Amino acid sequence: MNAGPWLPVPPGGYGGIENVVATLIPELRRLGVQVVFAGVGESTIEADGRVSVFDQGQFAAIQRPYNQAVGVVQAHQHAVVRALREHGDIDLVHDHVEAAGLVTLASLGDGAPPGLQTLHWDLAKHPELYSTFDGGGRVRVNGVSAAQLARAPQALRDHAVGHVHLATPLAAEPPLTVDKGSYAVVLGRINPGKGQDLAARLAHAHGFDLVLAGPVGPYKNAVDLAAAESDPDAQRNPDVQFWREKVAPHVDGVRVRWIGTVTGRDRDRLVAGARVSLFPLRWEEPGGTAVVESLALGTPVAGIARGCLPELIEDGHTGLLTDSEQELGELAGKAVTIDPRACRAEAERRFTPAVMAEGYLSLYERIRNPR
Repeated sequence: MNAGPWLPVPPGGYGGIENVVATLIPELRRLGVQVVFAGVGESTIEADGRVSVFDQGQFAAIQRPYNQAVGVVQAHQHAVVRALREHGDIDLVHDHVEAAGLVTLASLGDGAPPGLQTLHWDLAKHPELYSTFDGGGRVRVNGVSAAQLARAPQALRDHAVGHVHLATPLAAEPPLTVDKGSYAVVLGRINPGKGQDLAARLAHAHGFDLVLAGPVGPYKNAVDLAAAESDPDAQRNPDVQFWREKVAPHVDGVRVRWIGTVTGRDRDRLVAGARVSLFPLRWEEPGGTAVVESLALGTPVAGIARGCLPELIEDGHTGLLTDSEQELGELAGKAVTIDPRACRAEAERRFTPAVMAEGYLSLYERIRNPR
């Protein structure tokens, strides 16, 4: 199970792919799968073997110029290849590393174990790779939603074995007794595709309180971000630029607040206490981790009907969807008509770690034993 060199598993805060891996590995092991984990040394996930070349996560390097950052992922992938040669008894490699992971799997040759890459990102990216990819009958891919796979070039779709929706651990007791506040929440990395600037403008225009929770680039909170003001790399970071130019002007600390990264119980209390989770999407959201987390915490979703949202949300039952950015502000108020119990029930039925692990186990068997 290759999680890559960017963040520990589980991550200390934001980390979409790393949270998926952290959720999946324990369930696979419960089902009897032995897992050798490849990630950074500070990861605390329990596994049957470990591979790492970096002690600490390398996320701060991910948006540096190519010629400064290219060696990071290659060093990690090199360690994965060495480990495969040393172990000799790996049945399948499950990879989560964007682009480089897929190429590594395909380059191992016919003597290597079969490979599955989970595609967590927008598949309109990397057309040069995805439109020419050839896995040689040994490497397959899966998506995290059907909508995501539909955007892939034909050559990549030809390698697909299906999609498995993301999952979230469920609290032992549904948090349905939490009193709903008057605020809406946007959970996720501050990024143009997530649309926090739109959410902030709608909050002012429609008169509802808004909490933005998530990092700005590698900076988890206002203190970290302020400390990086004199760092030229930080100022060139596109997420920092988006924050400074598009989001921060609307954050007044009263109507709209940014609280940085929240984790664990603090995150759960924040989301469970919100009247609605907003998804003002400006991109084709592939997986929607925050969507299933919101449902599991009994909080309805209001969002732009893009990407995976129509697959995850039943409009009028577990949330409200629209094609109009302006109407989204109105839906933030109408979300109180959605029953939190229906949201929780849908998460229990479709988005538990056990459901996700069973889905992957089925894919593993199909790849190892093709008809």
